Amino acid sequence: MNLEWQILTKMTGGRPLVVERVRLLESDVAIEGRFEAPPLLRLTAEDQVFVAAFVRAHGSIKKMEGLFGQSYPSIKNRLRRISDQLDFIETNPAPTRREIIRKLETGEIEVQEALEQLRQEG
Repeated sequence: MNLEWQILTKMTGGRPLVVERVRLLESDVAIEGRFEAPPLLRLTAEDQVFVAAFVRAHGSIKKMEGLFGQSYPSIKNRLRRISDQLDFIETNPAPTRREIIRKLETGEIEVQEALEQLRQEG
């Protein structure tokens, strides 16, 4: 992990931050605005290191136990605590009312399935 980000993360103490300027190094183009920091950057420096180690260990809790000298339950608890801090993108969102009707009209779904989906929509 980049040392500057570690310092910035420690300085902010986990408080929210906004990036206001981004510069593309290869073209020297700068963009100004309000950019929210990515979810992983909002973690403490220690948790960022933990997540990077978990990815490098290919998700092996057994390897994490060895790397951090902690028990299986401790590793699981830390992963759970970190995951609670991250917003996840819905990868399979429920179809909208309009999408359900379109699928019904094109014959992709039957009336019964359309009704069931509409009931689930709420």
